[in-house]
Amino acid sequence: MNSPSPPLEFICSRHCLTWLYEQQISLAFSTYQTHCLFFVGLKPEGELSIFERQFPRPMGLYATPDRLYLSTLYQIWQLENTLAVGENYNGYDKLYVPRLAHTTGDLDIHDLAVDGEGRIVFVNTLYSCLGTTSDRYNFTPLWQPPFIDKLAPEDRCHLNGLAMVNGQPRYVTAISRSDVAAGWRKKRQSGGCLIDVSTNEIILNTLSMPHSPRWYRGQLWVLNSGTGDLGTVDLERGVFEAIAFCPGYARGLTFYKDWALVGLSKPRREGAFSELTLDERLTTKEAESQCGIAIINIKTGNIDHWIQIEGMITELYDLQVLPGVQRPMAFGFKTDEICNWIAIDPQRPALQPQRGETLIRGSGQIFPEFQ
Repeated sequence: MNSPSPPLEFICSRHCLTWLYEQQISLAFSTYQTHCLFFVGLKPEGELSIFERQFPRPMGLYATPDRLYLSTLYQIWQLENTLAVGENYNGYDKLYVPRLAHTTGDLDIHDLAVDGEGRIVFVNTLYSCLGTTSDRYNFTPLWQPPFIDKLAPEDRCHLNGLAMVNGQPRYVTAISRSDVAAGWRKKRQSGGCLIDVSTNEIILNTLSMPHSPRWYRGQLWVLNSGTGDLGTVDLERGVFEAIAFCPGYARGLTFYKDWALVGLSKPRREGAFSELTLDERLTTKEAESQCGIAIINIKTGNIDHWIQIEGMITELYDLQVLPGVQRPMAFGFKTDEICNWIAIDPQRPALQPQRGETLIRGSGQIFPEFQ
């Protein structure tokens, strides 16, 4: 008989809930391990609110004020908030409904973002390139590293992270510069690189399993996941400068005011997460790796607050801050809610008569009648 899954438990640091309340924010994160998109917020009485919806292998996550983009096993989903300011649904003040899906096929999409023109840009890890969605094709290639000689479904360098600057893709991370199928797996300890998309320059090539490059307050931030460090990159000197140690495999990075929020995963005993410098550092510190979210003060490098997750979830991928949101939720596909919740666009454009068409007005509605 299969043993039952351990219960899922969220444990918060002493002042974490107070911090969420004071900052008026909530969080969203993805975990492909259990096929879930999670929302973390506060109930009206101040208790922790946890809401989850299942998607097949959710990974990359990107948020705008009223929209979420989520990469899954073979689709990129666009979820729209349907509540106006001041409205609520069953005690939730943000209700995300899946409205649009781009079917990409299984490209092992990691990070994704939206550029200044509203175009989705994603890391196509399987084909070692950046891509965008297409109405006709599974994807349209936008850029590939200079050391990749052709588009092939071989996950050669494990391209994974994307940083946008001024609405354009600017920096990416890869585990190695390998140009053979799955060659990155032999370069996990070192050889991780940071690449400038605009110039093809390899800025760094000595990182260990780098992830989640982000541009914030005029600096480039990166997670050097193999060593457990959050840090910045001196772009002129090509040097990584550690700011804080993360007690877990760091993957998923976002910012809010003076804090960096980092997703933490427990390293696997075997496979890509094993035998890293992170393990040695945790042993030296007499600590075990954690799964959860570390909220790091970027001025001091201290972990001011944290959320630990115990039970069936041991790995996270991406996370986002939702400003001005107290308690978010989303509709799924297996209940009647998504069938019965109807939101009508209030900005209805006026109908203009065409040749041979008459508009009949009545009961507050407009109906075309062809002669």
